[in-house]
Amino acid sequence: MAGRINDDDVKAVRDAVPIDAVVSDYLQLRSAGGGNLKGLCPFHDEKSPSFQVSPSKGLFHCFGCQEGGDTIAFVMKIDHLSFSETVERLAAKAGITLRYEEGGYNPASQRGERTRLVEAHKIAAEFYVEQLSGPEAETGRKFLAERGFDQAAAEHFGVGYSPVGWDHLTRFLRGKGFTDKELLLSGLSQDGRRGPIDRFRGRLMWPIRDISGEVVGFGARKLREDDNGPKYLNTPETSIYKKSQVLYGVDLAKKDIAKASRAVVVEGYTDVMACHLAGVTTAIATCGTAFGGDHIKILRRLLMDNGSARVIFTFDGDAAGQKAALRAFEDDQKFAAETYIAIAPDGMDPCELRLAKGDEAVQDLVHPRTPLFEFAIRQIVSRYDLETPAGRAAALDEAAPIVARIKNGSSQHEVAVQLAGILGILDTQFVVKRVAQMARWARDRGGRGPAPAPERRSQQSQSYGTQAPQGPTGPALNLRSPAHRTERELLKLALQRPELVSPAFDAYGEDEFTAPPYAAVRRAIEDAGGAEQGLESAPEYLAGVRDAAPNDAVRAMVTELAVEVFHGKTIDEVYAGQQLVQVRLRAVDRRVREVTGTLTRLGTQSDPDHYAAVQRELWVLQQYGQSLRNDGAAAL
Repeated sequence: MAGRINDDDVKAVRDAVPIDAVVSDYLQLRSAGGGNLKGLCPFHDEKSPSFQVSPSKGLFHCFGCQEGGDTIAFVMKIDHLSFSETVERLAAKAGITLRYEEGGYNPASQRGERTRLVEAHKIAAEFYVEQLSGPEAETGRKFLAERGFDQAAAEHFGVGYSPVGWDHLTRFLRGKGFTDKELLLSGLSQDGRRGPIDRFRGRLMWPIRDISGEVVGFGARKLREDDNGPKYLNTPETSIYKKSQVLYGVDLAKKDIAKASRAVVVEGYTDVMACHLAGVTTAIATCGTAFGGDHIKILRRLLMDNGSARVIFTFDGDAAGQKAALRAFEDDQKFAAETYIAIAPDGMDPCELRLAKGDEAVQDLVHPRTPLFEFAIRQIVSRYDLETPAGRAAALDEAAPIVARIKNGSSQHEVAVQLAGILGILDTQFVVKRVAQMARWARDRGGRGPAPAPERRSQQSQSYGTQAPQGPTGPALNLRSPAHRTERELLKLALQRPELVSPAFDAYGEDEFTAPPYAAVRRAIEDAGGAEQGLESAPEYLAGVRDAAPNDAVRAMVTELAVEVFHGKTIDEVYAGQQLVQVRLRAVDRRVREVTGTLTRLGTQSDPDHYAAVQRELWVLQQYGQSLRNDGAAAL
């Protein structure tokens, strides 16, 4: 056991480290008058700041939860440290050498566990950085260079390299006085046949720091072909590293997030680097997990929950990215900040975008594009056939509960009106009342969300891998629906007679098929290389589509469509053109209704350039729709 820290040294630490400097590492502070500062309490959820700091007295107090104390008490509570661990950390920050009443100087091996693990990570980070300049790390330097990161960028973010050998870091840390138990507890080493070995070997290393700037873990990227591990390997959960409570880059971004009242959430380490180097210094990322409630708490303390704050999510434009965006929307109402989604052109992430189009393109990307709630609603609505009353009703049933969750009454009303426009429901008040009714149900149920909408989807359509928070993901497969019949015929043509629909079919988006089973088949055809593959070898093409199917239900549907008889008497280019035109025309008409709804929402008081751009889009869509009606397949 280490001896008790000398009382004079404890006092020296309290005096040397200003409380406002320590607290501001964890939350944004603003003037509260009288020399005091205020912010959102980090110890309980609140909407208006009741947490006050008095720099002159060296004390903090929350008038909401009654937590209070000095600098040491604050760090002990927020980082779950013991008294001695806290004093040791603050002493190290202030450059004070501590004395102990029993046993003289505190030897390194006797310090608190958290302090020891943090120190091990600090030394490991320095070790990895040094290794990056060696001959073995050439592949790592090449990886960085190919993504636009030079040596200065690597140094700024502390990127390093872990050697290929079994125990280079383990032996190095042993030489620094760390025990095998500490190395295993830290997650830097793992059990081997003959004792601890390095967890990370032959990988590019990103240090993951907590909000105060201390290294608590690592993200490691695979570089070698013979590495059988995952592409990215993170530090396992330890007493100092909880991936759901850490945001990569927050130590670098926190001051600019607080200053600009804006945070940009990206998906990976290189995306954070690209954004910061492009001038978007508010970028952060999660560490191998979905963005969730604990991450929101970190951002809320930095953003102060003021109404002008913005959180912008950048996700890939693929299905996984859209799923991540919808998952983020689940927590949207925990923010007072406005939340947006930005998707780069061609589905590029910020790192790829910077390489392809430069820093300005990254800066343009993160200007708020689409409110997150609007994106979520459009993703839901896009799965329905809005040409039919039943389709519009089903879409309303699923989208209305989402709008009802918006807590701000005026915003909720405005979005309900927008939803009516997107759906093409002219009776706006009907939609507004429907949303208000669901919001009342949610309040009556104690804030547990609206009562669930009636289940409309058949068991068949539930099997096709579509995603939704709750309720239906699309209209049930209905062969009496003209839209579904046409989509089915077009897919049969693509599978049985691809020469009649190629290459036009391969330009059709998955969202042009309103029935979930058909959208899933369209995706499988695309994943197999497209209908043009069928021009070379029909058996291989169909086998490829079946192999690309995500599950047995989709695979069975592919087989069914590949053998089913056509409804038309003469199956030729004319018949194929009719199916192509009908599917495309319905998609255009749905988009016309959406854009018309947008114009209705914007009104003439909106930004003239934006309004004119939406008008131009509507005109182009209307002209294209008319061409399809007049010229048929020639207009495709």
